[in-house]
Amino acid sequence: MLKCEIRGSITRRHAITGLLSTVAATALAAPMSALAQELAEVPEKTPFNFDLLTEQMRAAALQPPKPADAIEGFLTKLSYDDYQRVRFDRKRTRWADAENMPFHLNAFHPGWLFNEPVLLNEVVDGIATPMGFSTADFDYSDVKAEIPANFEMPGVAGFRLMAPLNRADHYDELVAFLGASYFRALGRDNRYGLSARGLAVNTGMPNGEEFPRFTDFWLERPTQNSDRVVLYAALKSTSVTGAYKFVIKPSQTTVMEVTARLFMRKNVQQLGIAPLTSMFLFGGADPGDFNDFRPAVHDSDHLVLNTQNGDTFVRPLTNPGQLGHSYLTAQNPMSFGLIQRQRDFDQYLDAQAHYERRPSLMVEPIGEWGQGSVRLMEIPSDLEGNDNIVAYWVPETPPAKGESLEVSYRLHWGMSPSGDRSSDRAQIVRTRIGDGGVAGVQKETDRIKFVVDFKGGALSKLPDDADVVPQVTVLRGKLAQAIFSRVDGTDLWRLVIEAVPDNSETSMELQAAINGYGHILTETWLYQWKAL
Repeated sequence: MLKCEIRGSITRRHAITGLLSTVAATALAAPMSALAQELAEVPEKTPFNFDLLTEQMRAAALQPPKPADAIEGFLTKLSYDDYQRVRFDRKRTRWADAENMPFHLNAFHPGWLFNEPVLLNEVVDGIATPMGFSTADFDYSDVKAEIPANFEMPGVAGFRLMAPLNRADHYDELVAFLGASYFRALGRDNRYGLSARGLAVNTGMPNGEEFPRFTDFWLERPTQNSDRVVLYAALKSTSVTGAYKFVIKPSQTTVMEVTARLFMRKNVQQLGIAPLTSMFLFGGADPGDFNDFRPAVHDSDHLVLNTQNGDTFVRPLTNPGQLGHSYLTAQNPMSFGLIQRQRDFDQYLDAQAHYERRPSLMVEPIGEWGQGSVRLMEIPSDLEGNDNIVAYWVPETPPAKGESLEVSYRLHWGMSPSGDRSSDRAQIVRTRIGDGGVAGVQKETDRIKFVVDFKGGALSKLPDDADVVPQVTVLRGKLAQAIFSRVDGTDLWRLVIEAVPDNSETSMELQAAINGYGHILTETWLYQWKAL
């Protein structure tokens, strides 16, 4: 049953040493093989696989965290404007040296906000080689700062992968890893919108949030016939270390299969698995007061949760006046995510941002995740450049200090990924909110009116007089009225709810679905109303 409630880096030398430590005993006990002799002559080449990285992260969790290396020299002097003008020189793109390579790679320049270098390594046949970058890899033609020639970078800020996503003759940006453990990806016809993270630690907790970092990446060089790319990452934070594996397959809906092996340095107040970060400024049920010509501005407009028994819970997002928290409890969820359900240009009217093309992102757990909650945070915001929506899975019992946790899941990025709406029940089209009572006359009631439109499924085929009943519950308030009927001349059905908050209460939690002929016929609507 679902329940809603409000509740108020390391150096390259260190990386190589750590990876080799797990095979040192074997090497000492036997004569050097030809491969080992070759590696000894070229010390930067090291054996690599996911299990070696896992053991390195397990060992790192037993040691106190080390401060990350910091950038130096001209990298610290780049202004915001200069940093924005730096471009990767496409002639230096990695993996573009062979014809018909399915993926290309380039790097983000260190500096400005990105002052802790990230190390990249290429993996071929189980052997990792550092990928070095210098000022020769970047175009500074519009930069005013003085740039030293052939300056070897201590690392990069992050990287991006390109692939022929939309056209066979053009490499579109597919995925980018940049900043802490943030990354984002695209499906076909998408523009960048929401992001994912490797891990959330103590988000919104009283003692402050930690931001784990991906400090090192290992990328398997793709083959010409590959339809996917595989990469690995080392995650480090004050309270946790982790070994991550990503298998990324671009398509209409781009799928990333993630395996995370986590090792706890300390106890944490809350661990967030598969965290998603997005933006909702105004639109739909929360039009705000922005004096903006656009009817809506958001990267995502709903949170969706699919449960084992076939229910689809849909929660419209808001930009609240104060910090909002909701927990949606579930046992072994089928999927959850942040979606962009409105897909017409006329619903946004933004000819530059094109919010109608922002990807939805659904998380599909692999294996049993047990009991827990999907936590939704809605943070007050007055700028569309601020990500103010956060959602992630919170296990009921997080691992304690000295314990480990392995989780696997798929991330589905696209216009309409699997799970972003019910496949057989009527879907929630829109939500609107206003004063209760009769429209067009002076307000004489303290009721709040909620209007929810449904479309599709068996509901659309039923006659106007079908025996269907709205099931509505209100927490911290009273249900005054619930009327459900077809909108004349359409295949839409409309639920009109009027509710009154309890005395002294400034918020209500509402839930509604339509039942008929022994079945739930619609997605389940959830909403958190707050007084202005």
